[in-house]
Amino acid sequence: MFAGCYYDHAEELYPIGNCDVSNVTYSGTVSKIMSSNCTTSGCHDAATASGGYALDSYTGVANIAQSGQLMGSVKHQSGYSAMPQNTTQLDACTISKLQTWVDAGWPNN
Repeated sequence: MFAGCYYDHAEELYPIGNCDVSNVTYSGTVSKIMSSNCTTSGCHDAATASGGYALDSYTGVANIAQSGQLMGSVKHQSGYSAMPQNTTQLDACTISKLQTWVDAGWPNN
């Protein structure tokens, strides 16, 4: 009998594949991810600002990116509220795009 290894890395087991992160911008990539997953009515839109966070503007998203909360939440890391709520985790490519933007210093482009 063989046992599975608990030290496997998800990136190695489930490669992202054809995920293009060469041209990630706030306006063309990040804002679209936010509007599809975060700023729906009753969540992090300007009217509701669930948890005190409105993520329908560059300023709102940049603030949580700078604090580390954006990546902590979308990666479901311990100590952060897992986002988006009531759904599965964002796919690996979407998380990579957000990480690319954060690593670039969250530019307003």
